[in-house]
Amino acid sequence: MPTAEPSSTELPSAALVPPAVRGIAEGYAFTGPALDLGAVLLDGTAYPAAQVRVPLGVLNRHGLVAGATGTGKTKTLQLIAEQLSAQGVPVFLADIKGDVSGIAAPGAPSGRTTARAAEVGQSWSAQGCPVDFFSLGGQGAGIPMRATVTSFGPLLLAKVLDLNETQESSLGLVFHYADKRGLELYDLKDLTAVITFLASPEGKEELKGIGGLSAATAGVILRSLTMLENEGAGAFFGEPEFDTAELLRTAADGRGVVSVLELPAVQDRPRLFSTFLMWLLADLYQELPEVGDLDKPKLVFFFDEAHLLFKGASKSFLEAITQTVRLIRSKGVGIFFVTQTPKDVPADVLAQLGNRVQHALRAFTPDDAKALKATVSTFPKSPAYDLGEVLTSLGTGEAVVTVLSEKGAPTPVAATRLRAPQSLMGPVEPAALQAAVDGSELTARYRDAIDRESAYEKLAARAARPQAAPVAEPAPGQPPAEEPAPEPRREREREKGKEKEEGGGLLGSLLSNPAVKSFARSAGTQLGREISRSLFGTSRRRR
Repeated sequence: MPTAEPSSTELPSAALVPPAVRGIAEGYAFTGPALDLGAVLLDGTAYPAAQVRVPLGVLNRHGLVAGATGTGKTKTLQLIAEQLSAQGVPVFLADIKGDVSGIAAPGAPSGRTTARAAEVGQSWSAQGCPVDFFSLGGQGAGIPMRATVTSFGPLLLAKVLDLNETQESSLGLVFHYADKRGLELYDLKDLTAVITFLASPEGKEELKGIGGLSAATAGVILRSLTMLENEGAGAFFGEPEFDTAELLRTAADGRGVVSVLELPAVQDRPRLFSTFLMWLLADLYQELPEVGDLDKPKLVFFFDEAHLLFKGASKSFLEAITQTVRLIRSKGVGIFFVTQTPKDVPADVLAQLGNRVQHALRAFTPDDAKALKATVSTFPKSPAYDLGEVLTSLGTGEAVVTVLSEKGAPTPVAATRLRAPQSLMGPVEPAALQAAVDGSELTARYRDAIDRESAYEKLAARAARPQAAPVAEPAPGQPPAEEPAPEPRREREREKGKEKEEGGGLLGSLLSNPAVKSFARSAGTQLGREISRSLFGTSRRRR
């Protein structure tokens, strides 16, 4: 059993470090830049001469922070995030409970903090990070983050609406039709208008060549959209759409900006915010160039409450997540999934997570014991620890760690007493948070919603047009009159005429279009949407 912790005056010297601890420490003696996690812990004693670290260059190999409620996962996120920021790496954090906002303010010195710093060999000083606060659609404090329905894509939206695979397929057909017809899906009323039209007799005629949308399926999707809007989620979809490149900024002093998405106001809609976070990743994946392995990542993304993302997900959705996690590493982006047990994460995704920080687990029930055994089996063998016993006896702020070395090999398993964050361990005052939002350069760019002409207005205008008069029969001996061209054909002919006048073909037409110029980041043109939907069906935007 673990022994009592030594006081700050009884800390073991380097000469007294046991051989087992020295062997573990040698596995963390990296030569390049690294983040300091804490000191090796053995039999209840922390050895500050034996530091546990993670190389900065391997953080794009992703990671997992797991542990039971109250074991210190949030403080571990804060510790890693503030060190990344100090080394010039931008960070994205989802603040679900509202207690991460303190990363913007210097921490408060205390006897407890001083003691922890002495135990782990930390030179502690209070320091906050450069932070931008965001909110989903402006619900709660923060700069509004929005996405258009068309860029969100059918797979992600099907997850939010809790559709089955048949309904998901039908939703994909709706998106395909809207793309093909140039019906922009910016907000939920646009999508509702298109589905309603396609369920009408006129719409069914237009779908004959590419499939059909049954009345029952249309009804299910429309009811789900109504429920989503009644929950206030309509504000999340629309313009101006958030440009995920904003997450890659650094401050004037070279530190990485920490983007904190404040989510307490939408805690009752976990499926929505977890899926929205996946949209951010999917958009980054599509927009960023391939860079391979860098000296430090371009961005590290913390995906809190990760189990919400995978719960009830369709097979196609899980496949898309797995592919995104596997491939986004080469774009210079690292992802840390944060959840209670590793079994919350599908095996194919878990296999991509090279860095592990496992806080304490509880084994009060047979299911708990099974989860504990499964967790132990995912770690490398350790001659120094009985991991089953260690994982159930760790205190708050302690964890079992294994990361990838600079050569890409797993480090020895190390029970670790973690360092204390240097920023405030708790929420900032609401007034300070609001002041940070008001002072951000991004607030003016994203604060006010925009509602421009899109599918809803176009279909309403189409329905309001008078019906064409019947064509008169030609007199005997006269050639039949030319039938009026269908509206889509007329529109295509007008577009061809514009292309000839402007001399640039389709590209010239796009570049001269004021809407494309003014909203170059949005879902844009029919062609742009159709050729770029991939993985989650998200659309590539022209920046």
